[in-house]
Amino acid sequence: IDATFDREDIGQLPAENVKHFLEAFAQEGRLNLHARLLSGENDHHRVEALFKALARALRAAVTIDERIADQVPSTKEVL
Repeated sequence: IDATFDREDIGQLPAENVKHFLEAFAQEGRLNLHARLLSGENDHHRVEALFKALARALRAAVTIDERIADQVPSTKEVL
């Protein structure tokens, strides 16, 4: 997680907890999570962008592609 924040708190949330949550989520979910905040000035909006990107990635990961619905969704053909 490559993200820094200008303020110590974002609303009532300590900014350090954002990175901690995402790292713990990835570790406990046993998934790879790469996130980098490239720009933005408002910490609140930067945090929203991180979580929105995570939500979109998770949706893409669990959505069944109807074009290959009868195939095992793996490059090695096993799960």
